[in-house]
Amino acid sequence: MNRRQTEVPAFFVILFLAFAQFAGAIAEAQQTSDLRVADLVRAGRLRVGIGLANLGSAIKDTATGELRGIAADLARALAARIGVALQPVEYPRPGAVLDGASTDAWDVAFLVIDPARSAMADVSPPYMKSDFSYLIPAASSIHNLADADQAGIRIAVPRGDAVDLTLSRLLKRATLVRVDNQAAGAALLRAGQISAYAAPRPVLLELSAQLPGSHVIEEAFATISFAAFVPKGHTEHLAYVSEFLDEARASGLLQQFIERTGLRGFNVAPSKPK
Repeated sequence: MNRRQTEVPAFFVILFLAFAQFAGAIAEAQQTSDLRVADLVRAGRLRVGIGLANLGSAIKDTATGELRGIAADLARALAARIGVALQPVEYPRPGAVLDGASTDAWDVAFLVIDPARSAMADVSPPYMKSDFSYLIPAASSIHNLADADQAGIRIAVPRGDAVDLTLSRLLKRATLVRVDNQAAGAALLRAGQISAYAAPRPVLLELSAQLPGSHVIEEAFATISFAAFVPKGHTEHLAYVSEFLDEARASGLLQQFIERTGLRGFNVAPSKPK
């Protein structure tokens, strides 16, 4: 083999390496072109605070470990848009998620808006709406909101969730019974140890199908909105996530996520006027 024959492969190796480096630089530049999330791209992950509760937020398949629900779907779609891996940061209920806002435990979370929560994290425009009501057992003396706020009435709520925060401000006579999760509240209602269970209407309608004779009262004690939360001081992340939610609303993706749950009572929030 002569000298010319040995130089040609070497030339192509150098050319290939140079091209690979150039292509990698282009890919990196494209990936970090949106400076609002450049830090997340460098980290290679999006940490999403997930409160395990119901399909309006997320539930976990005990067999596969898969997270299902609207918040989980939004988390996956947002991570894909940024081009990074999703890292769920799980909490036993939505009310516990905000504990991580001040400790840099997550980058974004999807929760019900409440004034107490807005003081702990920055909030996007709403992406979904519903309302709070009561699930009551058969032959209950509760027929409306006024009946529920009476002495001797015991109403269960998931501890620290938005429904707990709301009723803590509204109720004057009834007693709140704080439980660790939805299953615990349903068990107390089934056992006759509480007068009602409070939650978003879609959740209550699903629970009612599992508790013969129970029903959800028609009135709502609050209209609720769901939004994205980011820890204070990350305005660039909030702007990016808000844009993502606008796109999910306009494309019909958010409606698909809602329909996938099979729950009644969740609605896409209207777009915020420009």
